Amino acid sequence: MSTVILSINAGSSSLKTTLYGYGKEKQLKSLAKAEVSSINSQPAQLKYTSSATQDKQDVDNIKDHKAAFERVLDAFLNDGSLKEVQSKNDIRYACHRVVQGGDFHEDQLITKETFDKIEALEDLAPLHNKSAVDLMLACHEHLPNVTNVACFDSAFHHTMPEHVKSYMIDQKVAKEKGLRKYGFHGLSYSYILRTVAGHLGKPKEDTSIIALHLGSGASACAMRKGKSIDTTMGLTPVSGLPGGTRSGDVDPALIFHYTSEASKLSPSSTKDLHISTAEEILNKKSGWKAVAGTSNFAEIAKSDASQESQLALDIFIDRIVGFVGNYYVKLGGDVDAIVFAGGIGEKSAMLRKMVIEKVSCLGFTVDDQKNEYLEEGTIVTIGEHDTKKTLVCQTDEDYEMAYNTMMHPK
Repeated sequence: MSTVILSINAGSSSLKTTLYGYGKEKQLKSLAKAEVSSINSQPAQLKYTSSATQDKQDVDNIKDHKAAFERVLDAFLNDGSLKEVQSKNDIRYACHRVVQGGDFHEDQLITKETFDKIEALEDLAPLHNKSAVDLMLACHEHLPNVTNVACFDSAFHHTMPEHVKSYMIDQKVAKEKGLRKYGFHGLSYSYILRTVAGHLGKPKEDTSIIALHLGSGASACAMRKGKSIDTTMGLTPVSGLPGGTRSGDVDPALIFHYTSEASKLSPSSTKDLHISTAEEILNKKSGWKAVAGTSNFAEIAKSDASQESQLALDIFIDRIVGFVGNYYVKLGGDVDAIVFAGGIGEKSAMLRKMVIEKVSCLGFTVDDQKNEYLEEGTIVTIGEHDTKKTLVCQTDEDYEMAYNTMMHPK
């Protein structure tokens, strides 16, 4: 009989869920997926996939993550082909992706105490943690017998040295308010590290890489001997690389010149969710969308794209290359591979080629044929020179949460 895990991954306006099962041999198998998008704008869209079903439909009356979760749960329970889940009681674990984990260094069983700590972290990540908290409550209500586990996107980076984590501000204030670099995309980087180490035939503890998680939310991470030593995102995901609607690194004073209302509450705020105008602009009204008029990378990367799109692309490439050089130096040149992952990193041959050509002085190469026509597989080599490889990895945060829950049951 399978042990069933429900992996829950909440975005600000989306919900991705995957059901996994495993037996005594601990081979994790995906059973079904359900995704709700456009939660904040009607109609929302539900996409459902299992071995016997593939369906996409518009759905009404989904105005929040709780309603989305209820619809997803119904989809799983009403799938007659899903023999492993005939009732709610067949789901043993629910693992929740939490972007901001504060000082948590590993997955946590969600108890009243840990829930209160996670809820308090909303002040550090008002745009990211609230949906996860709402889904924990919904899960507790609709799956009262499930063991809930919190999986933190920031936990992977707790190994960063103190001088990397720290900002050059009053340290008393910094410690009182938790103002430091946390880093994110940690579940993705954990998956990438484990997968790359296996591909190279090395223990994780002997693997050193520069990983690029490139999507509408983008970041880079330097890993030395299986540990994060630096990453581009900081106190919040807005720092570092620009993205679809995020600015990436800017002069901290820029926002006060941009608008005199930076510190005022954004119209998007509610009585439960306080978002400043500055946070709204830098997270939602910047990035490619602000420069090129679209957050769709495929439009920006067209050969006949506008000058504005070309500028957005050039900025993105420039920032990526800058961090690769930075991290190469921090790793002392001891780098097994540069790894492309995330929606853009996995799909854009053009971006991979542009980046690698600009960092070729560091010894990285790209084979045009292998880059343009990727082989099937979770991880593919598209360039190799001496001991340095250029890899593409199909990262999977949901799988990583379920895998860790399976290997370290609470």
